Amino acid sequence: MSFDPDEVQRTLRKAWSLSTSSLWTASNPAAGQCNVTALLVHELFGGELLKTPLPAGDHFYNRIEGRRYDFTASQFDQPIAYVDLLTDRADAELGATSEQLTKLRAAFLRHCTSTIPAGGTAGLPGVHQSASGSDFPTNRICPG
Repeated sequence: MSFDPDEVQRTLRKAWSLSTSSLWTASNPAAGQCNVTALLVHELFGGELLKTPLPAGDHFYNRIEGRRYDFTASQFDQPIAYVDLLTDRADAELGATSEQLTKLRAAFLRHCTSTIPAGGTAGLPGVHQSASGSDFPTNRICPG
C-alpha cells in the first residue's frame, strides 16, 4: 500500500471547509474536523480508528500500519496526551454527519492528484462500498 501522510495532510487542508465542520475557520481549518477526517482516512487508507478522551469530548484519529496519524492535531493549542483507544466507525459517526463526510470525500478526491480508473472503482481490490451504494478506494495514492 502506498500512503504519503504529508500529501494526505496537504490535501485535507485544501478539502476542509465550513461544510465539513461548522467550527472551520481560515485561521484554524482543522477545528472540529477530527471525526469526519478520521472516517475519511479510514475509508481511503484502511487501518484503525482511535480516540482519546479530552475535556471537550473524544478526539478521533487513525493508526495505519502500526503508526498513529492525527491529521487534525493542529486545531489544539496544547499537545495531546494520547491514550489510543481503539474505536469503530459508529462511534466516530456520532460526531459527523453523512453530508459532512460526503462533502469531505468529494473535496479530497477533487484535490487529490491521483486518478480513479475509467468506469469507477467497483470491484477493484481495496475498495469498500458505502451504505449509499457508492464506492470509494481504501488505498488511494496521492502522489506529490
